[in-house]
Amino acid sequence: MKKERNLQKELELRKYKRPNPFLYWIYYVVGLTPLLGGKYHPHIEIIDDINKCKGPCFLIWNHQSRRDHTFLTTACYPKRLSIVAEYGSFFRKHLHWPFKMMNILPKKVFANDMNGMRAIREIIKQNGCVAFSPEGTSSIFGDNQPIVPGTGRFLQAFNVPVYCMSLRGSYLTNNKVCSDDRIGEVYGTLKLLFSKEDLKKYKPTEIEDIINNEFQHDDYKWNKIAHIKYDSKGKITTGLSDICYKCPKCGEEFSMISKDNYIKCEKCGNGATMDDYYDFHPYAGSIIPNTPTDWAHKEREEIINEIRNDPNYCYSFKVKLGTLPKDHYVKKTETTELCGEGIYSIDHKGVHFRGTKFGQPFDFDLDYKTIQTYPISVDLSCFSYFINDEYYDFFPEIRNVGKVIMLTEEMHRLHINHFKNFPWFDYMYEGKELGIDLKNKK
Repeated sequence: MKKERNLQKELELRKYKRPNPFLYWIYYVVGLTPLLGGKYHPHIEIIDDINKCKGPCFLIWNHQSRRDHTFLTTACYPKRLSIVAEYGSFFRKHLHWPFKMMNILPKKVFANDMNGMRAIREIIKQNGCVAFSPEGTSSIFGDNQPIVPGTGRFLQAFNVPVYCMSLRGSYLTNNKVCSDDRIGEVYGTLKLLFSKEDLKKYKPTEIEDIINNEFQHDDYKWNKIAHIKYDSKGKITTGLSDICYKCPKCGEEFSMISKDNYIKCEKCGNGATMDDYYDFHPYAGSIIPNTPTDWAHKEREEIINEIRNDPNYCYSFKVKLGTLPKDHYVKKTETTELCGEGIYSIDHKGVHFRGTKFGQPFDFDLDYKTIQTYPISVDLSCFSYFINDEYYDFFPEIRNVGKVIMLTEEMHRLHINHFKNFPWFDYMYEGKELGIDLKNKK
């Protein structure tokens, strides 16, 4: 009798080596062509050449787009990078084979992952270079996100040089809002961020502050000055209402529709067109923020106030539940296969699910010590999380993932605040309680 496959178990047992030199050269050459990175006209500034590092090292970067890997390879070649990718992608039919050939390393995002740590350790022991994004996921709203707490201690534990690649313009070419390729220009700067001596000198939190400051960037605002055209073929606002979901004029949620080159409120008509430089052109009498990032920041501020003004706040919505099959890979356009449905709720106690899985009752409750934000695999049609070490996608009936991300993060910050926001957003919390920060002072 043929033994049934368990793909997750196979991945757990996989051994990792540095990428094969010949295969890596092919990957590098293809990345230079118009098929991949070449079409984005990358401009790379090398301050510190990573190839001068003869021992093991890390390369970290501000994750903007699913195309970032080509820019990293261009900047670092002939150094062979062992790139870390999110766990769920290893079970997608079109990715599992190239991931295995190039020895891509799996990591469960925002979850404890001993096997992911083992894979990284194996490459470091081989004097390799591990490339990973400490943000945990690519940019959602156009600006950088706080890095995962514990990154400083993680880097100190390995105590190898840390190089940094700072990207600009990559988000505008291809992102979580819209996966269409928009041809423009991408800029990157490569430098040494921490020597081994630096890692010993700084406290873990100081290391994290330095990284967050190094990554501080907003692609929409950057392009106000750079003024680079990103060819959208007339579809520049596709998916934009996923992050710009609340009308700035009438305040209605999920009334914004975005299509082709416009975004408009179905209730009051407030709206604007957008050109291929990502500039808004408001309709007469409309109220539109300067950039989509500014729009999202305003929505976050309103969430911060709403949850503090309502001790009984609860946001519930219907979702479809998806999980990874154990014996086969999921189709190219999918991240999981549907296995159930239910109600997902976010309140002051945590996040909750009540529903079914494979026809049987299934539920869970997570407090804000456990959950702080969500990994987003491909786009904003769903959000993901690991429950009892198993990967799940949640597909809401309405396009509300932008709100769900911000609401969960701000509930965590109100009650725990381990996953802190940046100091430059302190104005959002002025005079407001922030989890352990203020409670420890009482």
